[in-house]
Amino acid sequence: MYAKLVRERITQLRLQKGISEYKMSYELGHCKGYINNISSGKALPSLSEFFAICDYFGITPLEFFDTDIKNPTRTDRMKQKLETLSPEDLSLVSDIIDRLSEKN
Repeated sequence: MYAKLVRERITQLRLQKGISEYKMSYELGHCKGYINNISSGKALPSLSEFFAICDYFGITPLEFFDTDIKNPTRTDRMKQKLETLSPEDLSLVSDIIDRLSEKN
């Protein structure tokens, strides 16, 4: 069950980032088929490699396993930016989000 989740989540995040399995493998310092082996179910990353994959995507392990967050990299960047806003600006952003949510 978790192996499938890991494979699918890596694929989802990789596609959101717009990179190939080959490029991701290379950027993680592995042979060209490393990510393909994970995605196809032939292998799973070790714990240290899992952490490296999370770092690669700029997310925490918790965000990796929280599949309700469809785009954790973007969500994390937005959270970081929100933390720098003044209370007044944060209130404005909140109002905009409320307004956009009403349309859906």
